[in-house]
Amino acid sequence: MRPISSQPFGKTFVRGSQRNPAAAAFLLFQCLGICPSLATCPPCCLCASDIISCSGRNLSILPSDLPGYATRLDLSHNALTVLQTPDWISRPFDRLATLVVSRNSISCIKVDAFTAMPHLLHLDLSFNQLTALNKSIFAGMEELKELLLFGNKIVQINPGAFGNLYSLQRLYLSGNRLTVFPLGLYWEPGGPRNLTFLDLSYNRLCEVPVQRLLALTRDRRIYLQENPLVCDCALLALLEYWMWKQYRPLMDFRGGYPCKDGSGPVSECGREVVLEMPFEAQTYQVELGKWLRVPCPGLDAQGQEVFWLTPKTVVNSSSNDPNTQLVVLPNGTLEIWGAQMEDSGTYGCVAARRRHYNPNESLEVNVVVGNRSTVSVGRSSEHFNTAFTTLASCVVSIILVLLYLYLTPCRCRENRGGGSRGCGGRAFILCSDPRQVELGQRRSSGKRVAFLEPQAEDSDIGGPKTQVMNLGHVITTEGILKNGSRPVGQTITDTTHIA
Repeated sequence: MRPISSQPFGKTFVRGSQRNPAAAAFLLFQCLGICPSLATCPPCCLCASDIISCSGRNLSILPSDLPGYATRLDLSHNALTVLQTPDWISRPFDRLATLVVSRNSISCIKVDAFTAMPHLLHLDLSFNQLTALNKSIFAGMEELKELLLFGNKIVQINPGAFGNLYSLQRLYLSGNRLTVFPLGLYWEPGGPRNLTFLDLSYNRLCEVPVQRLLALTRDRRIYLQENPLVCDCALLALLEYWMWKQYRPLMDFRGGYPCKDGSGPVSECGREVVLEMPFEAQTYQVELGKWLRVPCPGLDAQGQEVFWLTPKTVVNSSSNDPNTQLVVLPNGTLEIWGAQMEDSGTYGCVAARRRHYNPNESLEVNVVVGNRSTVSVGRSSEHFNTAFTTLASCVVSIILVLLYLYLTPCRCRENRGGGSRGCGGRAFILCSDPRQVELGQRRSSGKRVAFLEPQAEDSDIGGPKTQVMNLGHVITTEGILKNGSRPVGQTITDTTHIA
């Protein structure tokens, strides 16, 4: 009989003379209808627990037997050219969190190319041959947080390219060929809602939307260094404001921005600015529904473009909307018509002043909207309530201390002679140290006060004073023991003599 070769287990069976327990178990599983999942590592890859690296293997297609348990897959330094499902990846990767496809030759990404990895968090497509980003190429990646696209040849970003990337926080587009700032990232419906980091350095941007950037960079970081930006008065105003705010992308790469020497068109910017006057923080108050004029700090120029950052929007002097309540006059003054409560807040005036600012100087002013009498009454009431609360707390504290010192109840004891009268229900004794009463001692350095009630049988006028026996002593109703002294008329007798 011919020998039967079993390749998966590397054993040869001849008439049953050689036996392999693994092969027998495999045949048993097949007979029972059970197919075990054999998680093997492809020969061209390296596997370490849940990390798989197939880097630098000159792969044009991926191995079909990649384990699906991977959380990190490295496919960098290969020869991949097109990413298209299901050709480039043949099985789902439900656990995959990081995918590295950098330094390939990828020039095309088809729609739904990444649907097999719905829980991906980090995607690296850097240093490829991408020239355009089409709509829905990142569909199905709602959990993606970081996307690396630097080092490509991207010229155009079509609308909807970053659609449904709701969780995207960091986007790297540096080192491409972009000539237009991608505002659609922030304003298109369905775009990234939480994008806080955008790198557009080393592109071909000649101009940027200054007014939009002033609104975007309040709580976001946008890097623009090493672009051929034209230095005009608007850009100079933006850079000066960022410098005053210590904006991190500018402070870290100051040498990569224009307008450093003040030459060119910016030489005419800010000639009439009053440089001698320090910029101090100012507060302006206006009644509800009234109008208010807010001058730009340190600016006295006509015809210069001025931007105002308000709590709700950004307005400038060259694009005033007559239908809005915020208007920037030619001299840079901001007019607020029909002030509302939501107009209260901090207002920043951005203009090219061509000067360096001290840390104590301020380019912002505060605006308070509300009735002055109402505000003052409210503040007075607040101060009165605070003082009253403090006084009441002090009074309560003093009362509690006095109660603790003078009104601590003491238990009555029977006399040492074994009598059963004790206090007799006629005296309620208060003392400052109950432990001395427990020891049966009458001598004390503290204060004692006794409230005595007359006996019913001693109610006759002129009758003898009834003696009350307490704690081994006899105390008459005429005396009050205080600080260990014995006043006149008080008799203290040991119970052994009375008996």
